[in-house]
Amino acid sequence: MALISKKKIIYPISSSLRTYLKTYSREAKLPVRYEDLLRYNNAVSLFDHKGDDTLWATVFYPQSDMQHIHHSLKMIYAKLKANGDMSVIEHLFVDRIDLCIYGNTQPFRIRIVNRVNDNFDYFYVKNADASRIYGLELEHLLSPNRISYLVDHKTLIEEHIAGIPGDLFMKHYLRDSNINEIRLAKEFIKFNERCFVRLLGDMHSSNFVIEITPDFEEVHYRVRAIDFDQQSFEGRRSIYLPQYFKQNNPLIELGLRNMTPETVRQYQKEERSLIIRRLIASRYEIKDLLDAMTNDTLSTPENVKQLKTELGNYYKDSGFEKCRNMGEIVKKSLKRAFKHQDKITFNH
Repeated sequence: MALISKKKIIYPISSSLRTYLKTYSREAKLPVRYEDLLRYNNAVSLFDHKGDDTLWATVFYPQSDMQHIHHSLKMIYAKLKANGDMSVIEHLFVDRIDLCIYGNTQPFRIRIVNRVNDNFDYFYVKNADASRIYGLELEHLLSPNRISYLVDHKTLIEEHIAGIPGDLFMKHYLRDSNINEIRLAKEFIKFNERCFVRLLGDMHSSNFVIEITPDFEEVHYRVRAIDFDQQSFEGRRSIYLPQYFKQNNPLIELGLRNMTPETVRQYQKEERSLIIRRLIASRYEIKDLLDAMTNDTLSTPENVKQLKTELGNYYKDSGFEKCRNMGEIVKKSLKRAFKHQDKITFNH
């Protein structure tokens, strides 16, 4: 069983990471920043349709600030979704601004609505954390998912990742007689592999969503990470394997029912082959990102020592001992993806 030991440290954006963000158009001048949204003068608890407390609070602003804040948030949405084309905000309005009162970085969630057809979308305004930014960028480059985000000084803007939260999926969907258990198990194996190779931790059921896409004969599933705070921070190897979180046990048990060790290894190799293709396709971005990452501090010396030792023992590769920081460990882990020699068992 995997458990996070301590509250995650928030790391500032280094000059090398800032250079990367500018080079690849991730940095933008924003009309409002995270600290501006803290000027609310009232808040009420937000309840879901069943009347349960969501642990989010809807915040309100003085009239003197509200118009500016709402217009600025629409401008940010245009930058995030339409490369700054302000014509897209003509029929949009800010319906709600929510503050997550329990989150590590206390993010704001913005609900944007189209007044013509009532269609809505969300995006998030957060305190920028270097670990999270590296996690977002690695997800964008090495997974099948594209990620849109922007950074300005200490403010991080993230798009909403749509899908059914993992815990809700396991509670309400796993018993559906129409579910394709083999396809779902396959996707979780591949998700497990991606997290381990790029060292994304803490992927329990509240930190990923499951997309369901109808195919012409069947249904396709995709497991997507939605929380990137634990990118290469913890020292224990098990933290980077979703299979070891007890919250994910229903998916693990589904895999054990439907998969043999041979099919598990096959899907692991398939995913590593796809990661290699993505590495090759994005080799310049990956090189620049890892150059920044290997010159950055993203964890404690104790965690670095523990992780490189555990990975070295697991892979029987003494090369991990030469790694000086988490960036170098991630780089070494990605290099191993080219060897196709690793066997990760799909059980507890």
